[in-house]
Amino acid sequence: MRECRLGDIIDDYCVKCKQIMNHAVVSMLNAEPAKVRCRTCHSDHDYRHEQAPPPKVDLRKAALFQEVLAKIDPVTAPSDDVVEEAPKAKAGRAKSKAKS
Repeated sequence: MRECRLGDIIDDYCVKCKQIMNHAVVSMLNAEPAKVRCRTCHSDHDYRHEQAPPPKVDLRKAALFQEVLAKIDPVTAPSDDVVEEAPKAKAGRAKSKAKS
């Protein structure tokens, strides 16, 4: 394969489009593309060698979070708090209306 030159069209992962799209080479560093411009959305970014960035969610953190949620009993804890708080809020509103 021949060397890349400025203005050549190459495939790369576009951060904005979130797909592998056609890109034009905008800058070179040591005979390799350094920056490219997406020909679809016209955004400039570093050349990524057609690789998507890693996912932002850490799998270990997600597993620990699911483990914590599994230990919590969602039926008793939230319903008790909501039932107690609801009458207090209504009583406070009734007092403020009476004062007016």
